[in-house]
Amino acid sequence: MTRSLPLFSLVAALALAAGPSLAAPPAGSPAQPAQASAAAQAPAAEAPVTCKSGIALQLLGSGGPISDDGRASSGAVIWIDGKARLLIDAGGGTYLRYGQSGARLEDLDFIGISHFHTDHVADLPAILKGAYFLSGNHEVQLVGPSGDANFPSMTTFFDREFGRGHGAFEYLSGLSNASDGLQLAVHPSDVNVASPGATRVWQGDGVTVYAFGIPHGDVPALAFRIETPQGVIVLSADQNGSRKEFVDFARGADILMMPAAIDDDADAQSRFLHATPTIVGKIAAAVNPKMLVLDHFMGRSLRDKDKNVGVIRQFYTGPVYAGRDLSCFPLSH
Repeated sequence: MTRSLPLFSLVAALALAAGPSLAAPPAGSPAQPAQASAAAQAPAAEAPVTCKSGIALQLLGSGGPISDDGRASSGAVIWIDGKARLLIDAGGGTYLRYGQSGARLEDLDFIGISHFHTDHVADLPAILKGAYFLSGNHEVQLVGPSGDANFPSMTTFFDREFGRGHGAFEYLSGLSNASDGLQLAVHPSDVNVASPGATRVWQGDGVTVYAFGIPHGDVPALAFRIETPQGVIVLSADQNGSRKEFVDFARGADILMMPAAIDDDADAQSRFLHATPTIVGKIAAAVNPKMLVLDHFMGRSLRDKDKNVGVIRQFYTGPVYAGRDLSCFPLSH
């Protein structure tokens, strides 16, 4: 008799490890090697929900800005001892995945927004509206990049979205101080993307989060480094790879997450915004994480996924995983 799987376990079980060799999956992870047979990839039993113990990275959205990938846009949570304490990015579709993951707004302490493209921030208001339904008052730090002539800073974005008297979602203006029936106080702040070093943006319970400016074309953008008692997770977000200091920022990572948005033969505008597989591979080789997780797939990069992963593995020889929505990657104990 075939055993049916709950949606979370089924999606998590389909997370694919990518690469020409059979890389071992992360400890406790239901990820399957990309080169395994179709029968081997099919889950034979319910996958363990490993994100809810210890410290783990869980992708909410693994897609990009075009709806041809069948995925939610960028977003991830960091689980710490059964609670989703950190949220990095909130692109379209992450509101749904946030609920499916089991994350709860009352457990959230930190939100980091890498940049103000809609595929990284569109669902933030929807997630924060849940503040009407919390059992008690709570606070969360909200961090994003400094602005320029074309993009707002985090504090300006928050004001334009939720500012009293002028915000697009003025009815949520109580988010600034947990008023008007909203039981969440959100404290926005900006990180200078041109700062020469990392900026500490949150600390609690032995976990420290740093932000660092990365070159996403001319879009102010941030990467995040999360240092925990069990290891280090670095989430790159979109970048073209031209800021060499990123390697120093990411060095020592147990898990490095990098976007896989384009091919090596992408046009000049795409390469201005995003790193090619060759550049991703060189960065991963220099950082030398224990595993590389790829996200931000688009229809075009999904079609050439195996080829692109092969390019990456010409430089980085560690385990490479192609993330899916709700994929879970725990830090080893």
